[in-house]
Amino acid sequence: MKSLKEDYYNGFFSHIYVEESVRNHPRTRAILDKFPLAKVIEIGHYKDVFCRSRQSCILQHRSQNLILAAKQGTLIYKGAPVCQSFGNHHFYYTSCMMNCIFDCEYCYLKGMYPSANIVIFVNLEAIFARAEEMLKSHPMYLCVSYDTDLLAFEQITGYAEEWCNFTEKHENLKIEIRTKCANMPFARKARQIPGVIYAFTLSPQAVIDACEHHTPSLADRLSCAAELIKAGCPVRLCFDPMIYLPRWEQHYGEMLKQVYDTIDLTKIMDVSVGTFRISQDYLKKMRKQEPDSAVVWFPFQNENGFYHYPDELMEQMELFLTEKLAKKISKEKIFRWKE
Repeated sequence: MKSLKEDYYNGFFSHIYVEESVRNHPRTRAILDKFPLAKVIEIGHYKDVFCRSRQSCILQHRSQNLILAAKQGTLIYKGAPVCQSFGNHHFYYTSCMMNCIFDCEYCYLKGMYPSANIVIFVNLEAIFARAEEMLKSHPMYLCVSYDTDLLAFEQITGYAEEWCNFTEKHENLKIEIRTKCANMPFARKARQIPGVIYAFTLSPQAVIDACEHHTPSLADRLSCAAELIKAGCPVRLCFDPMIYLPRWEQHYGEMLKQVYDTIDLTKIMDVSVGTFRISQDYLKKMRKQEPDSAVVWFPFQNENGFYHYPDELMEQMELFLTEKLAKKISKEKIFRWKE
């Protein structure tokens, strides 16, 4: 994978929009220092840029810009119904960033956001304060990397490390850092924190090549996961979303063999399995953005406002993986998504 620095010199982050209210925030200054050649434009509110009409996410992904802003309003949200809670009753997520450096065709962010530009909320301390307030009432399972890939942006923000430090101080907090990244420098210096779960989204290389643009290879993701396991960190393997493609059984079988060859499955925390699913509103927007994407234009089944593969195919794909995984790990460690 190209580094963010290499991407920048190829045109990424040539413009950085900064809310006036955070212009002198320490994190703003630290991020701007990393891009001395960028044109900095002050704005009143991030939505003035992010929510403009008639934007093209496809074109913007070719040359993304940054927006530095303050997170306001709701800081921590209830977990979404299409996401797995892994048996946690108090399931929440937060967005300290919006959008991703990667460009996966099936990513729900393309249906959720009007822009492909990346928003970084620099007032992370406000989210920490809200989390501490909630932790006084009950424990919490908090997903911190749903609307972005924090590890892919770590050299810019350092947010994954900040979340690790915060979680280490709160015994009743568990966080999940979901990623498709292969940030080996981070993994090599990672320390064991029981409340920090690193969740790697894994796909067959054929899926990565076809529609997970700019993401690391399966081999690189597995190597990074193995490094974190070596450090004693809780690691989750996410075969979710499974994406249909011709000869999917062959491709997913080859993927599992690669997983078995690289990862000691006796040392992983658990695995998740689920086929692609998305809200009908998001899919409608994605199809407008990506008229030529086979994965987006699959003839899905609509059920209660959510699209998924036809029941028979969905069951076939998910059982294929769960039955094979059950030969290697206990069934209690296999979480299959159910509505």
